[in-house]
Amino acid sequence: MDTLLDTDLVYAAALLRAGELVAIPTETVYGLAGHGLREDSLRRIFAVKGRPLTNPLILHFASVEQLPGYVRFAAVPAAAHQLLAAFSPGPLTLLLPREPAVVPDLVTAGLPDVAVRIPAHPLVQALLRQLDFPLAAPSANPFGYISPTRPEHVLGQLGGQIPYVLDGGPCQAGIESTVVGFGPAGEPVVYRPGAISLEMLQAVVPATRLRTASEKARPAASPGLLPYHYSPHTPLQLFGPGQAALPVFDPATTGALTLREPLPGLPAAQQVVLSPGRGDLAEAAHGLYAALHHLDALGMQQLLAERLPYIGLGVALNERLEKGAARR
Repeated sequence: MDTLLDTDLVYAAALLRAGELVAIPTETVYGLAGHGLREDSLRRIFAVKGRPLTNPLILHFASVEQLPGYVRFAAVPAAAHQLLAAFSPGPLTLLLPREPAVVPDLVTAGLPDVAVRIPAHPLVQALLRQLDFPLAAPSANPFGYISPTRPEHVLGQLGGQIPYVLDGGPCQAGIESTVVGFGPAGEPVVYRPGAISLEMLQAVVPATRLRTASEKARPAASPGLLPYHYSPHTPLQLFGPGQAALPVFDPATTGALTLREPLPGLPAAQQVVLSPGRGDLAEAAHGLYAALHHLDALGMQQLLAERLPYIGLGVALNERLEKGAARR
């Protein structure tokens, strides 16, 4: 099967209505989209990605107004409405009580909450408004590998397995959405750090918190909670700041990813500096996965990546790097 690359929304919508899969752009990463209510489409998503059926999917909608009927709105905490008003459309995913007669068990792995998001990318917004059903869309890559932020990343990983890639250019945010659930008192709980930082969420709902250690020990209740993910094929090792010294490396067989400055003693062609001189974390997030794809293609024996400051977006970026190194 050849994979077409274009911006034909009518064709993409027709494929999705027929139960086919389409790679779609969002502001975070490219998603592998299928009909969110058809079991055959959902099973094809899991099969193409090699994704475990126990890992829930996110349903994507065009607007908040489409959520009733899929979500039990009477049971939605007040804080969820505040966050939806502040950050949707955008890179926010909320875990909300589902309508079990409507949302298939395959979407939620049988759990009572469904992950919902309203993406902001104009192309996927236009696509969703042509459809009368939500799209299930995990990242458009083989399970566990680096997420795609450009159409060529999708073609390189899934080309020949899906019929169409809706070309929206490079993704703006560059990392996945922030996933937020709710605690016993209705307080927002960040399950997966992402493109909306904890500080941004707390500016809207001050009670927002990260998951506790005991909550992390429970079975995965949302997408993105497995211990390894976002992994290049080349072994990845992290260093600094203040946590792990730079390891001894062979300049001939090592690639490197840093924030502000390149590593001395390593050829420039084997390095990517995410935000040269500035250390801007939004710029680093935008380029993170593209940099990992580039470095992974160099054929090195190891990759070194610098941990970033644990503030703002740095929390989510470090989480991605740590899970990417966990397979080592």
